[in-house]
Order: sequence, then structure tokens, then C-alpha cells
Amino acid sequence: MRPQFEYVKQAADASWILHSRDLPSIPFEWHYHPEYELTLTLNGRGQRFVGDDISDFDDGDLVLIGPNLPHTWSAPAIDAQRPTRSIVMWFSQAWVDGLVADFPELQPLHRLARSAAQGLEFSAAHATALRPLIEGLLQATPARRLPTLLEILVRLTEDPAPRCLSLGQLEPPRLAAVQGERLARVLDLLHADFAQPIEIAPLAERAAMTVGAFHRFFRRHMQMTVTAYVARLRIGRACQQLVETTKPVAVIASELGFASLSHFNRQFRELRGMTPRAFRTRHEQRP
Repeated sequence: MRPQFEYVKQAADASWILHSRDLPSIPFEWHYHPEYELTLTLNGRGQRFVGDDISDFDDGDLVLIGPNLPHTWSAPAIDAQRPTRSIVMWFSQAWVDGLVADFPELQPLHRLARSAAQGLEFSAAHATALRPLIEGLLQATPARRLPTLLEILVRLTEDPAPRCLSLGQLEPPRLAAVQGERLARVLDLLHADFAQPIEIAPLAERAAMTVGAFHRFFRRHMQMTVTAYVARLRIGRACQQLVETTKPVAVIASELGFASLSHFNRQFRELRGMTPRAFRTRHEQRP
């Protein structure tokens, strides 16, 4: 199966990205991206796919994935009354290089990054010890998150026996420089304006293509249509709003550009396997 390129949007006021995703189960979404990814998986038990490696995993799984290494998890919740949770930290090679250049004491991070090229599974002891720090990132201010992430990474360099996951035989499709720039310009616009009605012509113009060529280009690299991609962005933001606010479901649907509440409910169920109200209720039950 060809992996899907994932666009990880960098906020202007942060040097790295923190994301927490709560779902009834972890779906199989075979993908890759140019950033490093450190993921802690909670309340999930199933299979993890990294490059050419397929391994079983359990609650508290902690893995570091290198740039452009295809990966995914697939698992039901251990406790069906609570969602699975994936706490994800993304950072770039330039971020690592800059830290080591400015602070030579962090040289071990370079060795950790090189080892992560094939994916690293950390020991249960390290994962258990670091779990409170990683979960604490979600409540910390941005200024406190950065030193905490550095503490986590430095302690990962001290794991005496992380397991290398992939033999490195599986390569994702590579974007040529010009194609990558075109795709990034389009995705920047979609991520900024996904609540607005979709107009293909401006996107094609941004990519310097005809409308027909743009449709083919986008589907080839993203493994879906523009409409399907925007629906995922909208539902992703809806999940955030359902968890972080008390806005009525109908208000969230309207603000995210859905033509009707029934359309929103239908797309939410297709992508998340439950209604928006059920998603909010399940999250409220999480301790």
C-alpha cells in the first residue's frame, strides 16, 4: 500500500508541534512526513507498523519515528469506556541541528536522531518513567513545554536498549523539490481556510496548474480528493472544539462550513465511527 503524505502545520509561535488525539480506536492510516515523531500511545493494544516492521504494542507504547519513514498504529481501546489517546510530538531535523549547534552538551540528540531513521521502540521502563512528563505537556504553558521536551529527549538517549524497528527497506514516494513546494503552498492555504467553501481554481493557480492537472496531482500525492482532505481537516477541528469548548454541536458545524447539521453528523460518523455528541460524552468520561 502506498503511504499517504501527511502535512504537519507549524505554528508561528512554536518551534515544534504537540498534538493529542483521542479516538474510540486507532485507525490504520499508513502515512509519512518529513518531521521526527515521538508518540506515546495510551489505552490501546494492537499492532504497530513502522517501515517494514510489524509489531504488537500495548498501553504506554513509546516510539520515535524518523523523517519520511512510513508508519501507523491499529488498535481498539483496552477499556472500551474510554478513548485511546495518542500524544504526539513532532520536530524537524533543522530543530535538532540548531539545538546541537547552540548547545554542544546536547550532542547525544544527534545520535538519537540518526538511530530514529529506522524507528525506535523504547524500553517499558523508560516509557513508564517518562509517561508523567509527556502527559504533563498537555497542561503546560508553551514556555514550559520546550524544556520538558528536551528533558524527555535527553532521557531517551540514556535508554540502554531501544529496539530498532525497520530494516530500512521500505521507501515512501519522494516529492521532487518543485512538486513539494507546490503541494506545501496548496496545503498552507487549505489549512488556513478550510472552514470556507472549497474553490478549486485558486488552489490550482497556487500550484501553477490547470484545474484538471491539479486534481490529478493532489490525488496522486495525498491519496484522496481535495474535498475529502478538507472534510478531514474540518472533522479534526470539530473534535478539538467538542473537547475544549461547550459550544453546541450545531454551532460547531456551522462555524466549520458544513451546509447542515445532518451533513456534519454523517461525515463525523464516517470518519470517527460515532456521532459528535457521543464523542463529546466519551471524552467527558475520561479521568
